[in-house]
Amino acid sequence: MKVVLTADVKGKGKAGELVNVSDGYARNFLFPKNLAVEANNAAMNELKGREEARAHHLAEEKAAAKALAEKLAKTTVVIHAKAGTSGKLFGAVTSKEISLELKNTHGLEVDRRKLNMKDFKAYGDYTVDVKLYTGISAKLNVRIEE
Repeated sequence: MKVVLTADVKGKGKAGELVNVSDGYARNFLFPKNLAVEANNAAMNELKGREEARAHHLAEEKAAAKALAEKLAKTTVVIHAKAGTSGKLFGAVTSKEISLELKNTHGLEVDRRKLNMKDFKAYGDYTVDVKLYTGISAKLNVRIEE
C-alpha cells in the first residue's frame, strides 16, 4: 500500500515522502497514530504542491544570495580602530564588527557566521570570503584605518 507520511517514521522515511508499506502496518500502526495518509489523488496533489512550493522558495533564496554576492563584490567596508606605536591594534577586528559596519553603512545584512576570516590585528586592506548559500560565495573588501 502506498502512503504519504505526515511525520518522520524511523526506518520508513521523512514527513512528506511517498512510501510503500504493507497493508497491515499502514492500517494498524500508521493510520491510527496519524503518521500517514493513504496515497489517493488528494494526498498526491497536496504532496506535489508542497514540493513545488519548496522548489520555488529555494529558487528565490538562491536568487537573493546571487544578488547579495554581486553587491558585496563592489563593497568596501572601512573600520576605524586604534593601535599602538608599532601599528598593532588594541584588540582585533572581528567578524561581528565587520557585519555590524556592513549593515550600518551599506544597508546589507550578512550574518557574522557567514564571514570566513580570522581576526585582523593590524592596519591594512583585507579580503574576506562570505559564504552566502551552497555554491554561492563572494569576496568582501575590508579596510582597517586609524
